Amino acid sequence: MNKSYTILISLIVALGGFLLGFDSAVISGAVKGITIYFEMTDAMLGFSVGCVVFGAMAGNLMAGPISDILGRKKVLIIVAALFTISAIWSALATDYTVFIIARIIGGIGIGGAILIAPIYIAEIAPPKLRGSLVSFNQLNIVIGISVAYFSNYFLVNIQDESWRWMLGVEAIPAIIYFLALWTVPRSPRWLILKKNKVDLARKTLTKIGGDKYAEITTSEIQRGIDKKEKKAKLSDILKSKYSTIMIIALGIAFFQQITGINAVFYYAPTIFEQAGGSTDSSFLQAIVVGLTNLVFTLVAIWLIDRLGRKPLLLIGSSFMTVALIMATFAFNSATYDFNSNTINQVSNTEIKTILMDFDGKSFQSQTELFEAVKPKLKNEQFLNFKRNEITNFIQINATLVLIAILLYVASFAISLGPVMWTLISEVFPNKIKGIAISVVGFFNSLVSFSVTQVFPWELSTLGPTITFGIYAALSFCAIIFVYKFVIETKGKTLEELEKLLIRT
Repeated sequence: MNKSYTILISLIVALGGFLLGFDSAVISGAVKGITIYFEMTDAMLGFSVGCVVFGAMAGNLMAGPISDILGRKKVLIIVAALFTISAIWSALATDYTVFIIARIIGGIGIGGAILIAPIYIAEIAPPKLRGSLVSFNQLNIVIGISVAYFSNYFLVNIQDESWRWMLGVEAIPAIIYFLALWTVPRSPRWLILKKNKVDLARKTLTKIGGDKYAEITTSEIQRGIDKKEKKAKLSDILKSKYSTIMIIALGIAFFQQITGINAVFYYAPTIFEQAGGSTDSSFLQAIVVGLTNLVFTLVAIWLIDRLGRKPLLLIGSSFMTVALIMATFAFNSATYDFNSNTINQVSNTEIKTILMDFDGKSFQSQTELFEAVKPKLKNEQFLNFKRNEITNFIQINATLVLIAILLYVASFAISLGPVMWTLISEVFPNKIKGIAISVVGFFNSLVSFSVTQVFPWELSTLGPTITFGIYAALSFCAIIFVYKFVIETKGKTLEELEKLLIRT
């Protein structure tokens, strides 16, 4: 078994995950800058952050069917080009609409990368290594997130619109990815199943595992071809024989996003500022979040082929629930104190003057605070207060918030993060894989878009207590779903899983 060759191919392909993670997290540092430059409302801000996921939905729908026609490799090369265009164009944008279009182009790249990279790796990986190698994609996602946080921290103090540098620097790894992809082979399973190029596929399989492995794997793939079956259609995934697979895939796709992970990644500095941190400290704490994500993704890669998929999901979801309850408790215990020191920290002179009326008062919840302050301020002033000034008054156990967020991210990193992509790359039979994985990816992105779009409104309207409480309840539901519906796929070939999961 030529493990080094297989690992090298997987690492190159998984660089798409790096770009995905970088593109997803880099916006967190640019939020304040683009809000001011483009004069955004809460809705505009939510869309400017979430539009990447909106683009990803289009990428999800197109990537699977196109990869069945052109091949996994060619689609990934197109994805690399889209990331490059998006990075440069969004950094140069001077108009809100142009900025949104540029970000959506990057989102289309995300939609392609997040689906096709795991499929490619699963199709070239031997069964004993498949879980770990597919997890390389998630590892690269979290490395990309961490690098984005570091990049934002070092670029935040650049004068004259530092957000442009934050977004534009992504073009460098995107170009590297584009060039590196030309060195990887085409998927042997795609070559056999879609193009009937058995000899070419056998050459790649021989490089991966030797002559015997190539012969056995080629025969196994060919046995999986049912020549009587017609080309897969969208309606095929609704057939009852695929119901178990679709329940598992759609359920995991739903809970991976609805529990709030992208809200934390996209708005990490904002969350820490809500907990009373300064801009610099919030960016540093975001770096710690990224590093935690990286370390525990490495743990997941080590465990996924040893402990199995389902145990990791149950353990991770349980600790995610605990962490979100901790965050809910921390924000619920916060108070908002007005005195000469806190009021003098307000940067807006008009708002500061009005808030003098509250000198000496303390509020026990964000809702109580907003009810008292809103009648005193104009709509624009109240929006400014919620976004920029409220952090001056909050008294909270910031350490508990940080611990809760780190525990949440660590728990996600060993469970729903990598395991979801491993599972959906494993459970679909070859006949419907392209269409089914696009539908599931689209659904995953739709949920992610909804979460990121609503999060700024939740934070400023419902407050962090209710927001994190909702995520905690949904995380608990994830535990129940995994326990009841998810099966273990560890150590089984793709063909064995097909026989196990399809109802006859």
